[in-house]
Amino acid sequence: MNLRLIILSSLFVSAASAGIAQTDTTAVEDTTANSIPLFIINDDGGDDNANQVQNVSGLLQSSRDVYAKQVGFNFSFARFRMRGYDADANVVLMNGMPMNDPESGMAIWAYWGGLNDITRYPEIQTGISSSQSTFGGILGYTNMNLNAGSKQPGTRVSYAATNRTYRHRLMVTHNTGWMKGGWALSMSLSGRYSKEGYVDGTFYRGYSYFVGVEKKLSEKHSMNLAYFAAPTIQGRQGIAVQEAYTLTGNNFYNPYWGYQTDPETGEQVKRNARVRNNFVNYLILSDEYKINAKSNIKSTLYYQFGRSGNTNLNWNNTSDPRPDYYRYLPSYSYNGGYDETGDLYTDLWTSNDPSTTQLDFDHMYFANSKNMYTVDNANGSGESYTGNRSKYIIEDYRQDPTRLGIYSVYNNQIKDNMRLTAGVSAYNYKSENFREIKDLLGGDFWLDVDQFAERDFDDPEVAMNDLSTPNKIVKVGDRYSYDYDMHVQYAEMFSNLDFKVGKSIDGYAGLSLSGTQFWRHGNLQNGKFPDNSLGDSEKQKFLNYGVKGGLIYKISGRHIVNLNVLHQTKAPLSRNAYISPRTRDQVVDGLTSSEITSGDINYLVRYPKLKARATYFYTMANNLTWSRSFYHDEYRNFVNYMMTGVNKLYQGVEIGVEGNVTSTITASAAFTKGLYIYNSRPSATITVDNSLEELASDKVVYLKNYKIGNGPQTAATIGIKYSSPKYWFVGVNANYVTDIYLDPNPDRRTLEALDGYVDTDPQVAEILAPTKLDGGFMLNAFAGWSYRIKSGDYLRINVNVNNVLNNTSFVSGGYEQLRYDPTQIDKFPAKLGYTYGLSYFAMITYIF
Repeated sequence: MNLRLIILSSLFVSAASAGIAQTDTTAVEDTTANSIPLFIINDDGGDDNANQVQNVSGLLQSSRDVYAKQVGFNFSFARFRMRGYDADANVVLMNGMPMNDPESGMAIWAYWGGLNDITRYPEIQTGISSSQSTFGGILGYTNMNLNAGSKQPGTRVSYAATNRTYRHRLMVTHNTGWMKGGWALSMSLSGRYSKEGYVDGTFYRGYSYFVGVEKKLSEKHSMNLAYFAAPTIQGRQGIAVQEAYTLTGNNFYNPYWGYQTDPETGEQVKRNARVRNNFVNYLILSDEYKINAKSNIKSTLYYQFGRSGNTNLNWNNTSDPRPDYYRYLPSYSYNGGYDETGDLYTDLWTSNDPSTTQLDFDHMYFANSKNMYTVDNANGSGESYTGNRSKYIIEDYRQDPTRLGIYSVYNNQIKDNMRLTAGVSAYNYKSENFREIKDLLGGDFWLDVDQFAERDFDDPEVAMNDLSTPNKIVKVGDRYSYDYDMHVQYAEMFSNLDFKVGKSIDGYAGLSLSGTQFWRHGNLQNGKFPDNSLGDSEKQKFLNYGVKGGLIYKISGRHIVNLNVLHQTKAPLSRNAYISPRTRDQVVDGLTSSEITSGDINYLVRYPKLKARATYFYTMANNLTWSRSFYHDEYRNFVNYMMTGVNKLYQGVEIGVEGNVTSTITASAAFTKGLYIYNSRPSATITVDNSLEELASDKVVYLKNYKIGNGPQTAATIGIKYSSPKYWFVGVNANYVTDIYLDPNPDRRTLEALDGYVDTDPQVAEILAPTKLDGGFMLNAFAGWSYRIKSGDYLRINVNVNNVLNNTSFVSGGYEQLRYDPTQIDKFPAKLGYTYGLSYFAMITYIF
């Protein structure tokens, strides 16, 4: 037997919730987690027992679920994901419009951030459940009602102060309720601002606005038109390797910013190179028609348009400007035997010399202004162009979405014990993907050529990003490098049947049938791939289905058992389908739909003074696709790394309890223990990004039983709240999380990664070992006060304080770098992010 297989078989035993899960015993990712959004519904009116109708499935999974409403706030410091699922597990709707991004599957909440008053009190189902709006996902769905007539009449003005991402927020919302003539109007406007946030070099400027108009056409028929947007500009925070944090003495060190001299005042001002700029607009026309007392139909026509951009530095034929580039850290010099250089870098880093620890914008401006260059045959014109060619620029990565769609759902209470839901949803989506010159940093132009292709190929045409315009001169506002459109077309039919059998059994069954097709349209003919970069690619088509069902057994009016199951197939996401969509339309080999099988069993207890839920859940997701691009040190090139046949297993328990200790004191607790692991050995294909050269094919990646890097797999909270008869309250929650892993770099978990090692080499274990983070404790506190000024007018003050003990040493997440050196595994250590220290959010609200 191969010696390396024997070595690997003895490594890695890790504790798991259901026993001992051992990392692949026969042999032996650069991603950022996206959190599943959880909304805590603030029940201003208290516990309204009158609204707790006999729809037990809805009651079980409602937004006031005793478990879900605790974990959203209390575990957020650890980037907690409910049940460990990916971000596409929760379906988000606004009046039926799907808000999940067709390319990534996630709902991008920032696109409508700041509209809290409008999205307040959504319909939420957590987990597999019955639905009158959608088929839903394995984590359920959220449907926000935008109808103006549904909003509580009155005006709400609030001001919030915080020390987190932004510092100030002002929000004004006015709802007219139903007026004469059958009209209703809803308006909301908010602004959020910070010159600098919690982290150095960050800033925030955001505005949000909403207008909704509803008209009653008759007692049975109404229409609503809503428009909203949330333009936001945000200076971003980066994460770094532990060495940078240790040297600077700052666990919130941010490598994305630096000082730049103001040419007019000579003052040194902070500038962030990574800026997010989003401005996505939504226009939603909804129609509701009550056919009779037992049936209705709701339909929506919607349109989405706007821009989404993220800036970054780029450079050509010069040194890397990033301050935390690995060669600029002392460890690189020490490991190379250059102790004097290592000592020099140590002194500069520990003294926080800004020319070393931050971006040096003045140097970049100087270098660009002294780089006179002549381009022959500029723009393919046959003429020359002379000017200062920028060595450094700031570019904007754009993904501008457009979507037009329809949605319609029919509900009918067929019998007293049976209700039918049937619906359709379809949309046509396009995103424009391109790079744009944002700032030439003192230079005159940028030459649109691929510097890696210039190095690797003798033919100059190969390096041209746009063959129609050789030697293209680009300036601020010009598109360059790549320019393509991603098209996604989607259509779905879904149905749901709720039924009752006697007084003790409720149930439901749901079906879904959907079709997806996507394709790439290239707007440029790339010199590296002249035959498959321009025009429409082949359309990728997938037909998918889903089935689900659930039974509820009412042991008594206070004790309920619920079982839910689901099986569905899902089309691959277009974002993971193409090897390198920037340059060509080549798709990943073996592209196929994924299969998801999921179920949960719940025990629910509801007494007037005690509520509890205990759940066991199990989900298997198979045939997933994984695609990334990065610089590979072994191959000494920028590569595309694709894995197919990725399987994931999620299982665990959830427990939530809330009870009244006295008439004024409420105690609560929640606990979850999960086992989230990779459950297969995927096949990897590695290609060079600037050619069709295949570096590896069907490379086995031994990921089986490695933990999925998606936040804590074990978490617990316990809290107590005092509610005074004088309309004020105060509470505290103690929270603990553990079993936190970073997603494994797949290329380190292969046979090839161990080439050259013997069985006794300690680096074998180091290469293969999973990256586990320490657990952490966090104390949160909250308080509030309400005062009735006069009939209908209220003044409210609310304060939330996170991390009361100011714990700044808790690593909340990060990622293993895909770039690594198999001969020196510490050369590219994991990048880590720390949770904020003491932070607060204080808000005063006047309602009239």
